[in-house]
Amino acid sequence: MADIGEHDDTAERLNNLREALLSGAVNDATRLLRECHPTEIAILLESLPSDERHIIWSLVEAGRRGEVLTHVSDDVLLRLVHQLGIDELLEVTEQLDTDDLADILQELPEEVIQQILTAMDAQHRLRLEAVLSYPEDSAGGLMNVDAVTVRADITLDVVLRYLRWRGEIPENTNALIVVNRHNRYLGLLEVTSLLTQDPSLTVAEVLVRDVEGIPADTPTREVAKLFERRDLLSAPVVDEGGKLLGRITIDDVVDVIREEADHEIMSMAGLDEEEDLFAPVFASSRRRAVWLGLNLVTAFIASWVIGLFDATIEKLVALAILMPIVASMGGIAGSQTLTIVIRGMALGRVGSYNARRLMVKELLVALLNALIWALVIAAVAVAWFDSPPLGIVIGSAIVINLLIAALSGAVLPFLLRRLGIDPALAGSVVLTTITDVVGFFAFLGLATLFLV
Repeated sequence: MADIGEHDDTAERLNNLREALLSGAVNDATRLLRECHPTEIAILLESLPSDERHIIWSLVEAGRRGEVLTHVSDDVLLRLVHQLGIDELLEVTEQLDTDDLADILQELPEEVIQQILTAMDAQHRLRLEAVLSYPEDSAGGLMNVDAVTVRADITLDVVLRYLRWRGEIPENTNALIVVNRHNRYLGLLEVTSLLTQDPSLTVAEVLVRDVEGIPADTPTREVAKLFERRDLLSAPVVDEGGKLLGRITIDDVVDVIREEADHEIMSMAGLDEEEDLFAPVFASSRRRAVWLGLNLVTAFIASWVIGLFDATIEKLVALAILMPIVASMGGIAGSQTLTIVIRGMALGRVGSYNARRLMVKELLVALLNALIWALVIAAVAVAWFDSPPLGIVIGSAIVINLLIAALSGAVLPFLLRRLGIDPALAGSVVLTTITDVVGFFAFLGLATLFLV
């Protein structure tokens, strides 16, 4: 219910902002924006057409623009950044954490990145380049280099005095990172221990050693799994030699999880989760045309199979009426298995160690469902067309297609991943082609053999 309320609040703010803009009440619109959290402003910007978006963006306070940019999609980000010069962009982003700034820069053209890096002070530039040197979808690209480090041989009292001298600690700091004099990661000093243990104790005496450093080249998907399994709020990032590079916090991992979920949903339709909702018509059309073209090729393949049996269809019109049932049942059954396997792979619950057992289980499920629904569909066909042989043919085709669909749904994700293709992106198209072709071929082939 909280999510529904949040969406309702956003919709209300959007309507209020539009009314304020239409009436020319710029001061009211500015006040409404000040009351919004940066994430809400990002949602508002993504929900507006380009002309209204630019007006709202111009009303956002300069000190808040950087954080807003970290929450918008890549497409919208590029469109907003193009409104800013290098000096303005530096001013907007100077208050951002290094990891957030790196996320923004990685979406910009190379020449713009170089201009921004050149304009930065040396220390800030070195910290940012350290993050940019790693792929965006790795622990190194996700980390922040603002970690507070302490040595193991000092007392908790010294640590407390050091923190008071600093005056502040980075956001989402639930533990300080303990390193040796060579900056090798040793463990964590939890803030709760720092505040509740005897100040005369050394850091080594309360050190938490069971949280391992995450290698910088670890994929972000694996990082998210580590946080989920170990209930982490933050974790250190280390290089090959165990030296500390930075840390990852839960807010970054939540973003990864959300992006993965968006990717899975949008990929099933061949879309980019970062696409601007109000992108130009030509740009959106161009992106979707490739997917439609691929689907057209698969549709022609299915049509070609039907064409092989045109003489059979001419003699028995009932086949044309019943064909979609066979293809549809196979498509649904295959999609169920495909979804289960892709989700299991994404969560790390499905791999080569249990793939065969999962495939056998899905085949048995498909067989049971195939027998049940084959009987139902056969009975309907017999009652509809008064032809028991037709009922037997379509029932047999249903069994064949559901079994092939389950097998394809279980095997395709592994095959596509081995070929370097995202199963979520290509799996449904390939599966639909298989179930259509097998379903039509089985139904019309059996009809040719036994009915004509």
